[in-house]
Amino acid sequence: MPKNQIITKSSRETKMFAKKILKKLLKLNSSKSLVICLYGDLGGGKTTFTQGLAKELGIKETVNSPTFLIMKKYKSSKNNKKYTLYHFDCYRISNQQEILDLGWEEIINSKNNIIVIEWPEKIEKILPKERLDLKFEFIDKNTRKISF
Repeated sequence: MPKNQIITKSSRETKMFAKKILKKLLKLNSSKSLVICLYGDLGGGKTTFTQGLAKELGIKETVNSPTFLIMKKYKSSKNNKKYTLYHFDCYRISNQQEILDLGWEEIINSKNNIIVIEWPEKIEKILPKERLDLKFEFIDKNTRKISF
């Protein structure tokens, strides 16, 4: 059960929350990828959160949900370190092999990768134990409850 929660009242606040989370995660000294799993219904704020992460990483490209592509990859540089943001959307996959076939093992084991996964419940069995789980709940048009 999530221990913490925050209410955001706009997409801007959701993006600001993403920036704060990323700053904390980048301070961790890990030998593997940072994995952030985003749970919640359609329209819950998952992609908005990912856009906030991308902006904080200095990514200039438009970040949108890779629903039909399953994965998008963005290169960035922050504080003289190079990162790759992998944005997975597992909504349309039928089994986890589709993710494994995209080079999952290599992606997950590189310490300069930041992996964001929408609909992670579809690939539960291959998710690492060390990860951040965020649950997004739609309150109204602009308001979201994010539990972590």
